[in-house]
Amino acid sequence: MQIVEKAPAKINLGLDTLFEHRNGDKEWNIVMTSVDLADYVQLEDLATNRIEVVTDSGFLPNDRRNLAFQAVSVLKRYCHVERGVRITIKKVIPVAAGLGGGSSDAAAVLRGLNLMWHLDLDLATLARLGLKIDSDVPYCVYSQTAHVTGKGEIVTPLPKLPPMWIVLAKPKISVSTPNILRQVNYAQLTAHPDIDQLLAGIQHGDAGEIFAHMGNVLEPITAKRHPEITQIKQQLLNFGADAAQMSGTGPTVFGVCRKQSRAQRVYNSLKGFCREVYLVRPVNLADH
Repeated sequence: MQIVEKAPAKINLGLDTLFEHRNGDKEWNIVMTSVDLADYVQLEDLATNRIEVVTDSGFLPNDRRNLAFQAVSVLKRYCHVERGVRITIKKVIPVAAGLGGGSSDAAAVLRGLNLMWHLDLDLATLARLGLKIDSDVPYCVYSQTAHVTGKGEIVTPLPKLPPMWIVLAKPKISVSTPNILRQVNYAQLTAHPDIDQLLAGIQHGDAGEIFAHMGNVLEPITAKRHPEITQIKQQLLNFGADAAQMSGTGPTVFGVCRKQSRAQRVYNSLKGFCREVYLVRPVNLADH
């Protein structure tokens, strides 16, 4: 049997961390949405009880360091399954970009094997299992606009966003999420985004309110080490984006626009400054 799952990229409209747990995990308060830039994950049964990962990217490991490989291991242990699978990943989402590509691939494996192996697990269970892999995997199981709290395992779906277009720009650098998270000093985190007002804007379907209350508490940490993040953010705003900020731990920066024509102009203008630029829209995986 063979199945293909779409694995959309995610961006953080709002990202805050409130404190650190004793084990080092962060307590998150995040608003995420998915966009129509996606990897594709193909799953095939194997005759032997093996896990194989094949990818068209030279940057990804194909062993247990790969989050998709880990997703199979977690699901096999939880459901006491002794079956093999070959995972073929067609990479479209940039690697180490703050767009959750690896986490989304892992989530696609959980969803796909749930169907292929007739496990009948609900999304909440898959999300809890996903937390064993990475804190972004629970959200990526849902891949729709959501409020994410706790260590990443509490995912509360939100209404669809009002019409907007998003320009993603990834500078020619890669950022290690663990390295950035180790730099977090809670005494120095003062510019916290107003997540409650951001949530209110989404509930009201008010793009202006959403744009006004976007924010990423980790942006100053990454931008201090990589000034091009601030430069690209300023270019997005100068070219006409209604708001702009870094996604996740970076380095990808995104600008949001109410109108497609404005977003197209921003996209065209930024192409001259940044090699990896994408014009995308929010998506809800449940609609696909």
